[in-house]
Amino acid sequence: MAGHSHWAGIKHKKGKADKQRAAIFSKLSREITVAAKLGDKNPDMNSRLRSAIQAARSANMPKDNIERAIDKSSIAADSNFENIRYEGFGPAKTAIIVNTLTDNKNRTASNLRTIFQKHGGGLGTQGSASHNFIQQGIIKINKEEMEEEKIFNLATDAGANDCIFFEDHIEIHTNKEEIYEVKNVLEKEISNFISTEIEWIPINKINLDKEDKDKMIKFLEILEENDDVQNIFTNAI
Repeated sequence: MAGHSHWAGIKHKKGKADKQRAAIFSKLSREITVAAKLGDKNPDMNSRLRSAIQAARSANMPKDNIERAIDKSSIAADSNFENIRYEGFGPAKTAIIVNTLTDNKNRTASNLRTIFQKHGGGLGTQGSASHNFIQQGIIKINKEEMEEEKIFNLATDAGANDCIFFEDHIEIHTNKEEIYEVKNVLEKEISNFISTEIEWIPINKINLDKEDKDKMIKFLEILEENDDVQNIFTNAI
């Protein structure tokens, strides 16, 4: 979940509970299975799979779970998962983008439409919300991996556009087309990554009052609980 960094903490807080941790593991496993099915099962030869495994390790997913997810890619030959983006508007007319990974787009669309409507919003057409965002490659690294100055220099030399330091992690921003080129350079010095994703960054942000902020948190939590939902982006702050 992101929208961008302000709402990302919700996922981490929820992940502390066993129920939410299981849900996160399920989403990560699905991404690993699909990445392995679509490409080489050797993560050294498959950037998407390698990134999915790194995200799973960052979430403390057991090694056995990761291996089972890879093995499942051979068994689940009949399952055709699709990455589908849904756009709409949430509480206080905030723009929302939901990235999903689903084997039944009709089910996913119906479920999301219900969630949006119950929280005072609605699904829109492609482009209805995304024009409020730009896409960037975001590579997240734990701050303990390397000294800040060294990471900054490494990221800059690799072709990154920006390097932003937060309390517990570092974000390296790239052009979306160059995310894996930059990451390949970083991997020569860094082994552990929190995530490697193309994210939707809001152009103009909407400040919410406390009442709308509480509504937004509840709305995002319910969206996040849907098994098909992989990432959420909003222009709310």
